[in-house]
Amino acid sequence: MKNKLLFLPFFLMCFAVNTFAQEEVAIQDKYTAHNKGKFFVSWGGNRESYSKSDVTFRGKDYNFTVNNMTAHDKPKGWHIDYINPVNMTIPQTNLRVGYFINDHYSVAVGVDHMKYVMTQNQTANVTGYINGEVHNGVYNNTPVNFTDETFLTYEHTDGLNYVNTEVSRHDDISKWFNLPNIDKVQINLTEGIGGGVLYPKTNTMLLGKDRHDDFHVSGFGLSAKAGINITFFKYFYLQGELKGGYINMQDIKTTVSNDDKASQEFFFLQRIIAVGGIFRI
Repeated sequence: MKNKLLFLPFFLMCFAVNTFAQEEVAIQDKYTAHNKGKFFVSWGGNRESYSKSDVTFRGKDYNFTVNNMTAHDKPKGWHIDYINPVNMTIPQTNLRVGYFINDHYSVAVGVDHMKYVMTQNQTANVTGYINGEVHNGVYNNTPVNFTDETFLTYEHTDGLNYVNTEVSRHDDISKWFNLPNIDKVQINLTEGIGGGVLYPKTNTMLLGKDRHDDFHVSGFGLSAKAGINITFFKYFYLQGELKGGYINMQDIKTTVSNDDKASQEFFFLQRIIAVGGIFRI
């Protein structure tokens, strides 16, 4: 009897190890347990906030800086244009296509289609000079109220296009919520860093000059993000992200003349909600 009792803990330990092993195998057999070799694509919308920015405008007869310019985004709201192929560039959107190089890391390329609009009716200090017929003078940190649209309106509304590449990490946290089947619902944390070029279409009315109306590579950007991903039925997901970064544009086209340019740098914060699919080919 004593010998049998001595073997009881051994049998219990074997049973527990076998049970846990079966559970681990069951998890590993799930489609969502491994990401390596999968592709994904997502589409969503965003809202942005921008830091103040010193914007310098240069041309043959002027060179001045608007200090601490404030700007805002131009949201579309809940609208059919987000899924209408003809009008998909009108709202603020995010497109991303990526590939998992292993279970935890992915590489993706995409476009963050943001919109940047100078706040009109703001008062900002201006430094520099203008030799013009309507606006003429020397400015030495002079307060200017931008109610006069013949002086300056300035926006990247088609848009502030951040074409970038990202490297991201993904971690399954479904066990934190005791989810019974990750092939039905899986929750992941994701973090990433990225960089790319700015390809805006800038709409500027500057001192009565004819505006430039074409896309132009104007500078570069760097960014970092963190988000949560909820995957449904293996292949579909909803993802929310906070994404912040730095933009530096030293070659912004403002008018039809090659002599007219602007430059600025600022920080941004995006709030993104996107839907997507993940699959193997």
